[in-house]
Amino acid sequence: RRPRTPLAVMVNKRTKKAGITGKYGVRYGASLRKTVKKMEISQHATYTCVFCGKDSIKRVATGIWHCKACKKTVAGGAYTLNTAQAAQVRSTIRRLREGTEV
Repeated sequence: RRPRTPLAVMVNKRTKKAGITGKYGVRYGASLRKTVKKMEISQHATYTCVFCGKDSIKRVATGIWHCKACKKTVAGGAYTLNTAQAAQVRSTIRRLREGTEV
């Protein structure tokens, strides 16, 4: 056993796998808590700004993302900055634009 010094004592985690959804306790069912966990983790995360390159974009409201470094506000997805549909639309527009220039 290791000696118990004040610096070696670790603080126990309250939840093992619930994480951010531990606040819901046993309510709402495991599957719903799992999907909510995925959404809440992605919406509270910081994202990389495409303008200044810093990890400082945070969600302000649903679909509104703000960079604290360069003060730019960007429209994005509800829970993530970039959605799969937006990436698909961007690639389609780029493909059509390259086709008309040729």
